[in-house]
Order: sequence, then structure tokens, then C-alpha cells
Amino acid sequence: MTDSPDARAAATADSLGAALGGDVDVLVTLGSGLAGVADVLDDTVEVATSDLVGIPDSTVPGHTSMLRYGRIGDLRVLAQVGRIHLYEGHRGEDVTRMVDAAALLGASTFVVTNAAGGLEPSWTPGDVMLLHDHLNLTGTSPLVGVVRDGGPVFVDMATPYDPELRALAHAVAGEHDLSLREGVYAGLLGPSYETPAEVAMLRTLGATAVGMSTVLEVVAARARGMQVLGMSTITNVHGEGVETTHDEVIEVGAAVAADVTALVSGILARLAG
Repeated sequence: MTDSPDARAAATADSLGAALGGDVDVLVTLGSGLAGVADVLDDTVEVATSDLVGIPDSTVPGHTSMLRYGRIGDLRVLAQVGRIHLYEGHRGEDVTRMVDAAALLGASTFVVTNAAGGLEPSWTPGDVMLLHDHLNLTGTSPLVGVVRDGGPVFVDMATPYDPELRALAHAVAGEHDLSLREGVYAGLLGPSYETPAEVAMLRTLGATAVGMSTVLEVVAARARGMQVLGMSTITNVHGEGVETTHDEVIEVGAAVAADVTALVSGILARLAG
């Protein structure tokens, strides 16, 4: 591997493009329990991440290390079935390398999903939240050490999640009689779940959901000029004395996978025209 983040991303893009045999229009990254979303694609090709340059395998239950590439209409979609995380011991640039590689292969849209803990007491497990903003509380950025055009990458984050894509998501949700929340996602390092004091802090900061992914991927996508749509499956709601387990996260994610699949496939169909 070469010794700069962008060179490593380019090497991954070269190996990915050769494996797919084509370019990419949309990257979809799927969170815990949502692998079934990839089943809506036609004319699919599957690629193991272990066959690519620079993509580590995930070690997290509920996340596979597979990519599925296919079409919805004329739209070329790459579905990342599972992801890697900082808490597995990876660098920020490793976590976001698939985003960079997809962008280098032409992807202009990034649809990112995750499983998250709800911070609004009135919400219930199984709710789906569109992200309209986020808090990056991981302590790092995928742009650390990246040099483009002779200097560091300063990316505007005034509108991290595209308003037109959010409006499209609401329209598709209405067609399927699905209710969508909107809120602010707090991305933490993990892998420990939040203490009661941390939950109180996050609520004070304005977060409505919390998880251990997504924020770095969105920063990387925006730095590549991609439009981003983000959504969280609320798998548990934090409350006094309420415990959280990863099994619960996977179970609730699987229970609402049909709704999320309908939503994401409907959005992709609209983008395909």
C-alpha cells in the first residue's frame, strides 16, 4: 500500500472497479440488521471485501464483509452490507475508504443507514429517523492528514444532509404509509453504550439519537462533493434503568428491515427516474 490516504483510496478504487466491471452512481451503506436492503437490486455482482485492496473485514455481529453491486432501473448502486468502525481499532480513513473509493468510481449520492439509540423518551424502538444534522463526538476526522490541491481539506458542513433528498424520503414514506422522524445523530467512538450522564449530556447538546458510525463517512462524502441522505433505525430508547444489548440492536433492526427496504428502494427508484 502507498503512504497517503488518497493514494490508498485510489488503490481501493482500482481494485473495486475491476471487481465490479463498471462505475457507481449511488453508494448505500447498511447498518446493523439491514442487509436485506441489498436484495432489491437487479443484475447483481457480489464482492467480498477481503478481495479488495485496503478494506478490512468487519468483526461486528450483524455486519457482513460483502458488497453487492447492481441496478435499479439505469441507476448503478453499490450496497455496502455492513461496515467497519473506529472501535474495531481502525483509523478514520479506513472507516471511510469505501466512501472515497465509490466517489472515485463516479458515485455522486451516498445513502447511509445505521442502528441508533433513541434519546427522545416519547420515541419507540422501530422508529425511523432521517438525519438533518449530526454531532461528531468521535474525536477524529477521516480528513486528518489528507492533502488535496496542496493543502488540508476544509469542507463546508453547513448542510451535511441534502434537503432535497430528505424531502424525497418523506414523499416516498408517505406513499408507503410510513412515519419518519427527523433529528440530530450523535456519533460516538464506542463500543461501550452510553451512561445515564452521557445520555443527559447528549440531550443537552441537542442530539435525538446516538450511535457509533456514520459521522465520519458523511464528512468524507461531503469532502468528495457527494449528496448525502442519512437515516437511523431506532433500536432502543434510553431511559432510567434501561439496559442496552447488541442482540437487541440486531433484533429490532431486522424487525423493521422491511420498512427500511421499502423506503430505500423507493428512494433509489425515484433517483433512477
